[in-house]
Amino acid sequence: MHFFNFFSLFLFVSSLFLLIKWKNSNSKTKKLPPGPWKLPLIGSMFHLLGGLPHHVLRDLAKKYGPIMHLQLGEVSLVVFTSPDMAKQVLKTHDLAFASRPKLLAANILFYNGTDVVFSPYGEYWKQMRKICLLELLGAKNVKSFSSIRQDEVLRMIEFFRSSSGKPVNATKRIYQFASSMICRSAFGKVSVEQDELLLLVKKASHFLE
Repeated sequence: MHFFNFFSLFLFVSSLFLLIKWKNSNSKTKKLPPGPWKLPLIGSMFHLLGGLPHHVLRDLAKKYGPIMHLQLGEVSLVVFTSPDMAKQVLKTHDLAFASRPKLLAANILFYNGTDVVFSPYGEYWKQMRKICLLELLGAKNVKSFSSIRQDEVLRMIEFFRSSSGKPVNATKRIYQFASSMICRSAFGKVSVEQDELLLLVKKASHFLE
């Protein structure tokens, strides 16, 4: 009986805490664009059920306009659904949206976000981008790796051709294709621990979702 009372009290306090947190989060987002009504914990996810995602977003945009706010659990999203709004974000005011959100996983995996992908926009990011363009993505460098790309594409085509009539894990094969091409371009050979490398990449991608 004491355990049941304690468990009930624990559930009550937890629920109260979550409701207060949800209410406070809503009070801090009064300046956000309009959007569908939200439920505690799951937010707007209820509105995304029952249809194809792009159809659901289209219907929501017709009701709430080209800029709307969605709350997916603890993730707050502002969705732009018109070409004009996309131009405003990607071109006219691109600097205001250039930085990626700060993620704990990115700080751990990419040395406190000092890589070119998760580094905040600024002078450091500009220098990183310049180095990438000069040393990795320049026309001369990209052309020099064309034989590697052709060889890996032929290998992948031959694999699918030889697997005709058999079940194939296409996702795994495409991962292997990308890994082989990058490793050969960067190190001159494919890593002997390619499977372990791909497993680590998948785990890292999962943490960054």
